[in-house]
Amino acid sequence: MKDIYASPANDGKFRDRRVTADGQPRASVPLSRPETLWFNTGTLCNITCANCYIESSPTNDALVYITADEVDAYLDQLEARAWPVREIGFTGGEPFMNPQMIDMAGRALSRGYAVLILTNAMQPMMRPRVQAGLRRLHRDHGDRLTLRVSLDHYTAGHHDAERGPGSFARTLEGMDWLRDTGIAMTVAGRTIWGETEDQARAGFAALYTAHGYGIDAADPGRTVLFPEMDLRAEVPEITTACWGILNTSPEAVMCASSRMVVKRRGAERPAVVACTLLPYEPEFELGETLQEAEAEVFLNHPHCAKFCVLGGASCSA
Repeated sequence: MKDIYASPANDGKFRDRRVTADGQPRASVPLSRPETLWFNTGTLCNITCANCYIESSPTNDALVYITADEVDAYLDQLEARAWPVREIGFTGGEPFMNPQMIDMAGRALSRGYAVLILTNAMQPMMRPRVQAGLRRLHRDHGDRLTLRVSLDHYTAGHHDAERGPGSFARTLEGMDWLRDTGIAMTVAGRTIWGETEDQARAGFAALYTAHGYGIDAADPGRTVLFPEMDLRAEVPEITTACWGILNTSPEAVMCASSRMVVKRRGAERPAVVACTLLPYEPEFELGETLQEAEAEVFLNHPHCAKFCVLGGASCSA
């Protein structure tokens, strides 16, 4: 996987868990307000994107399919630990590649959680068996089920440059089906196109209007615009002093409110990692149980700085 030390821009940084390169205490984040528990359904995907932070592809099974029974076991732990989680998120890879995706979502919904599934809305979601399952979940649970569709840009040119020729049209076909079925959907785009956020949101708004999608382009929880996670770019390390300098707090960072369960190829059991963005880095693996995952997280990675603290982004709804 990608080496965060391979970039000369960050040489010497992010090596010590507790101390920055210039000797200052590194910032850490406690799990102060658990709201979302994520499950990585597996890294297999139906497409290969130009810049995928998790390197998903039709051949990458570094994270294997998690099962519905394994999800159930962690939902039991949620109740036993009394985490005030409101949302269960599923990400991949492409979640609908996992043959138990509908069952996993159904088990979470049946316990009263909101469920968020991240998808490219392409062929895996459009299989008749999956469509029938989604209709059933929507019938039984309504808008507690939301699908967040990966639409990198509101134009085919930019989107297809990331995801392959024709992918924009196939994703819009999936979004049309979700619209017609009444299933709640949101969008995740990217901010790598040299335009302002206002321009991007205006472009998405025009697309939504043209297709009758009931999505608010101005709402950052409904149209999420993610910064690019380029490990070659220079980023500052986050020290304890940064909270005051940046006028923010640890509670605002994603790892204050969420954890992700993954299952590594060859592992007997799943494990819990600190962040959806860091599934491979061993120091961000917190253990096999939610009790172990209550440990504080030291912000010892470029993504912590650029994406979460400075970018202010979150994978949750």
